[in-house]
Amino acid sequence: MNKNEISKNAKKVWMLLCDNSHWDYSKLREESGLSDTDLSAALGWLAREDKVQFDPYCDEPSVFLSVNVYIG
Repeated sequence: MNKNEISKNAKKVWMLLCDNSHWDYSKLREESGLSDTDLSAALGWLAREDKVQFDPYCDEPSVFLSVNVYIG
């Protein structure tokens, strides 16, 4: 696995998350077709860029898009 592959997988996950709903991890893995390792790396990439957030109140880990608004 390299950075280009992780970036490509992150884009695939991003496109799935664009429906603005909360996705549980297993559903996201199923729909993306990515392995656990690839999906985790992609989510880590998106989290590092502040593009996703994780919902701590769900029974199963859940992820959704993060909306950052900067007023400057």
